[in-house]
Amino acid sequence: MSSEDCSLWMLAAEPDIPFLPLTVPHLIRSCNFPFGERVLALDTAPLSGDYARRPKVPVQASLEDCCTALLSEGIVDRVVYLEYSRQSHRRLYRKYFGDFIPQTHGYRGYPVLGSMMCLEQAEGNYMVHFDSDMLLHQSPEHSWVSEGIRLLEEHDDVISVMPLPGPPGNDGRLHQSVPYQADPRGFFSFKNFSSRVYLIDRRRFEKLLPLEILALGSHRPLFKRFPDRWRLMAQHFLGRNVLYSFEVMVTHAMQESSFVRADLDSNKAWTLHPPDHGVQFLEKLPEIIARVEGGSFPERQAGHYDLKLDLW
Repeated sequence: MSSEDCSLWMLAAEPDIPFLPLTVPHLIRSCNFPFGERVLALDTAPLSGDYARRPKVPVQASLEDCCTALLSEGIVDRVVYLEYSRQSHRRLYRKYFGDFIPQTHGYRGYPVLGSMMCLEQAEGNYMVHFDSDMLLHQSPEHSWVSEGIRLLEEHDDVISVMPLPGPPGNDGRLHQSVPYQADPRGFFSFKNFSSRVYLIDRRRFEKLLPLEILALGSHRPLFKRFPDRWRLMAQHFLGRNVLYSFEVMVTHAMQESSFVRADLDSNKAWTLHPPDHGVQFLEKLPEIIARVEGGSFPERQAGHYDLKLDLW
């Protein structure tokens, strides 16, 4: 496989401005892989759900200035602005859901349509995706992307690949809220999808389509009797969004299939997810990135995927 057949896409929005200049170069540097393209995708929709409720951190630059700097420094090859036209909305939802719905984002604010736009616009058959707040450690002699592509090529039941979730612990356990199994093929096997980081074969991923449209349940008995799409449309006309995330709907499709997610069982590459993007996180971020890239972490962080900020 040519390295040009693998694309790197990172997804960001306006609240990510304070850490983008640090995390985007960090992710590219840590992957250390000759991607065919390195793309920063920007969600242009008004913030909603949890994203609209996040405390605002004062910033010096605009999102456009931040992206211009990453382009001019050669860190990314291009920036894609995710524009939500009705035409693309209908076309993609018919492909991915087999039907049209009016929502572009899940009820918590994460882009559903935007995730599909990234999948469609990537140039490589293989695609690595990172949310722009993710942190990654990789040993210099290792390549989690190369290892992941090998797994995808050798095992038809693997739908997505991730590095080890969280730095390694001495007991070999992962502190995960969902079930998993140690697979003798060299990875931890999950039946749920993660939209924060993944490596996929785009052609294989389409075997999950069409996804089932899933909506939050209702406390009203009358609404519970209707299919999710009908309930979704009814709530939309009432001014409410009850659409589940892209991650949840892909997970549902996986659980109805033989496909699994493979988290690599290797201490040579691991990820951290920062739930807190506040002032303390931003102040500590340069030091955290330096420690992560060097493979150093607090003892009590071992095995945990979510960054325990107070330990750093």
